[in-house]
Amino acid sequence: MKMVQDLAHSFAEREIKPNAMKYDESQEFPIEIMKRLGELGFMGVAFPEKYGGANLTCLELVAIIEEISKYDPSIGLSVSAHNGLCTNHIYTFGNEQQRERYLPDLCSGKTIGAWALTEPGSGSDAGGMMTTGVRDGDCYVLNGTKTFTTHGSVAGTLVIMAVTDKSKRKNGISAFILERTMKGFSVGKKENKLGMRASDTATLILDNVRVARENLIGEEGAGFKQALNILDGGRIGIAALSVGIAQACLDHSLKYARERHQFGKPLGEFQAIQWKLADMATEIKAARLLTYKAAWEKQQGKDVNLIAAEAKYFASEVAVRAANEAVQIHGGYGFIKEFPVEKLYRDVKLMTIGEGTSEVQKMVIAKNLLQM
Repeated sequence: MKMVQDLAHSFAEREIKPNAMKYDESQEFPIEIMKRLGELGFMGVAFPEKYGGANLTCLELVAIIEEISKYDPSIGLSVSAHNGLCTNHIYTFGNEQQRERYLPDLCSGKTIGAWALTEPGSGSDAGGMMTTGVRDGDCYVLNGTKTFTTHGSVAGTLVIMAVTDKSKRKNGISAFILERTMKGFSVGKKENKLGMRASDTATLILDNVRVARENLIGEEGAGFKQALNILDGGRIGIAALSVGIAQACLDHSLKYARERHQFGKPLGEFQAIQWKLADMATEIKAARLLTYKAAWEKQQGKDVNLIAAEAKYFASEVAVRAANEAVQIHGGYGFIKEFPVEKLYRDVKLMTIGEGTSEVQKMVIAKNLLQM
């Protein structure tokens, strides 16, 4: 794992660090960076070689996401979402024909993947989903709108959830593989975001999109259960992303505390600053251990519903606190774009929102504890 981690570190130092603020300012999706990540095997980390994957482990995926996220969380998010959502959904629940057709281009980075569950009127409440998939002969006709879709305007292959039986609510949701060239599929608004600005987020519009029956993933009505499984793995990715952001905040704060002098001595000699750094370091280590434990359990094929929620909840909240303290330690300099903690402060808040808010994670944790 150390070799993979070192490879991710050197790539990020060389290719991502010099361009992070450029991508942030322009909100440009770094397609060339993504292609090079694909060449390294980082777009199909834990998938078998027969599908073009790198045949590595979940632990190594977590290490890659953490390293990249230290330099640009937007790109870390793209690596996490591409591996953990669309690609993983097709690999985990797709049939062999679907895997052979779609995974090679996804694993190589030739095609970017998107995964669409959220809608304007249904986020955490998937039972309120309005997108429909109506059977018509050998096809399904999809109509509806998806919002906050990562890679929405750049993806070539998409996994989209739609209601195929309204009477069953969540149990009437099915998952489909779509291609961006399908007639009736279009991209709507691209979001202008607070942070994670190089990670593409857009609205998808489905207007009588005809999808072949062979593009249904698994059985009709199984989409919601599939989505919950995929989200468990995705939350481990967000935890790793959070740890990477938090570690970057600590690294920059340590550097500043050593170099910045006030009242004739380094800032790091003041107890108030020392205590902030001590809290950050301790919480980050705990978050990393919990995240790696979750990744290890997933690697062992265990049910990670509880530990994934714990890791995502704890690590994301730790990262928010670390970013807040990093800006405070930097003082006025933390509020300007020449210092990296300004961007980290903006990027980090998504960690407590995306792939289930902190409140949702606490619900998942409590239900597991109460065995409800």
